[in-house]
Amino acid sequence: MALKVPEIYDLIKTHGFADYELLDSGGGRKLERFGEVFVDRPEPQALWAPRLPDDRWAQVHAVFSASGEDEEKGKWRIDRKVPESWPVRLAVGKCADVTMLCRLQGLWHLGLFPEQLPHWEWMLEQIAAAQVAGVERPRVLNLFGYTGAATLLAAAAGAEVVHVDASKKAIQWARENQAASGLDAAPVRWMLDDARKFLAREVRRGRDYHVLLVDPPKFGRGPKNETWDLFTDLPLLMDDCAAVAAKDKAAMVLTVYAIRASGLAFGELVAEKMAGAGGRLQVGELAIRSKDDRAMVPTSLFVRWARG
Repeated sequence: MALKVPEIYDLIKTHGFADYELLDSGGGRKLERFGEVFVDRPEPQALWAPRLPDDRWAQVHAVFSASGEDEEKGKWRIDRKVPESWPVRLAVGKCADVTMLCRLQGLWHLGLFPEQLPHWEWMLEQIAAAQVAGVERPRVLNLFGYTGAATLLAAAAGAEVVHVDASKKAIQWARENQAASGLDAAPVRWMLDDARKFLAREVRRGRDYHVLLVDPPKFGRGPKNETWDLFTDLPLLMDDCAAVAAKDKAAMVLTVYAIRASGLAFGELVAEKMAGAGGRLQVGELAIRSKDDRAMVPTSLFVRWARG
């Protein structure tokens, strides 16, 4: 039976976790706490007015000032002393507890995307389901893996993980997170590679995975200057994702950030590529919510697929 995109468009919200909190948002900005560090970062979708008074926003450690129309270009203004890196504990359920080292980098990213928490929880559910089904060590493929939050959570839960990223700096950062989490002996393969080329080789090798995590950028470059364009390359990548999905028990989550497109478009793409595999789809958006429920900020589109 062909897969169909569900008519229900899901909004998955999270308040974050103990070491992360969205304190306020508005006026194109968001006020957040990562561990003991408070930051003020751009958020173009925060069209409303901030709820907290100006003096509360003024108490942050650092403010990222964008340059021109691109909110990712700019620099940090340090108002209070910030360590070069500091630990943020990420505990998901009872089976996965890792430490991520956050940093104020050249971009406004800090090395962690807290809104991904529901996807991490879902991933751990899929790993647990595979283990219950008799897979002693489920295989997880994390494409565009960045600093490794999902990779380390999966490894902590007993999975065997292949982490692929085109950035040497990101993989080094992920390895430091691995050490900080006490997971040096965990079965993780760190691959500095172009995601498309690596996945094509896995197809030729006949390898398969129980969980696939796909979090591509809009545009990017591989370690050998390969180019990536989301709208051109994602459909081909999805073909190979379908080919490496384990036949007995498999799941995939696709997350797409910062583009002018509908989640339904990506739902239709995954439905087409996974048509012969059966299973079920979920399509929607991720959002981060302040703990007092004063505000909610949309962050990304997603598609989840699972079978078995």
